[in-house]
Amino acid sequence: MPSNAPSFGELLRQCRRSALHLEMRDTYATTERFDAWKRGERIDWADRGSWWHPYDQLIADSVARGVVIRRARIVSEPVSEYIRWEHYVTHGNVVAGEEVRWLPRRLANGIPLPANDFWAFDESMLRVHHFSGDGEVVEDELTNAPDTVGLCVAAFESVWERAIPHQDYKI
Repeated sequence: MPSNAPSFGELLRQCRRSALHLEMRDTYATTERFDAWKRGERIDWADRGSWWHPYDQLIADSVARGVVIRRARIVSEPVSEYIRWEHYVTHGNVVAGEEVRWLPRRLANGIPLPANDFWAFDESMLRVHHFSGDGEVVEDELTNAPDTVGLCVAAFESVWERAIPHQDYKI
């Protein structure tokens, strides 16, 4: 992404109504948090100071000013170890104010889906994520092309309608 492009934080701070995030991979690059979870370490959700990060605060601040933030994840079943971990840490996303739903991949038939994960801001700007095969971020691309934005927002809404709310999705 060009250096003069707004960061994710800037895009979310400029957002007025909605931020939509569609995730479609069963695994992403590993992180220390994921590795710790695999070793059996768990988050003390009662100790918010131990897990609350600037990202969580950015989400909470955006929601407090009226931005609706929704995240939908399309997942294969049985789920991967990475998705099991994501399901576990999604508690933090929900506490910060995100609405999260899960769609088993077998229920996504018939939905025209974009090729990449993305964020849509106010249904007018996309931040498209490009990943390598092993889940590393290669680059993020910004576009406000109406056809592309329209396709992605429509895909998100179709996924959202079929998806299962986080608290009801059992893995």
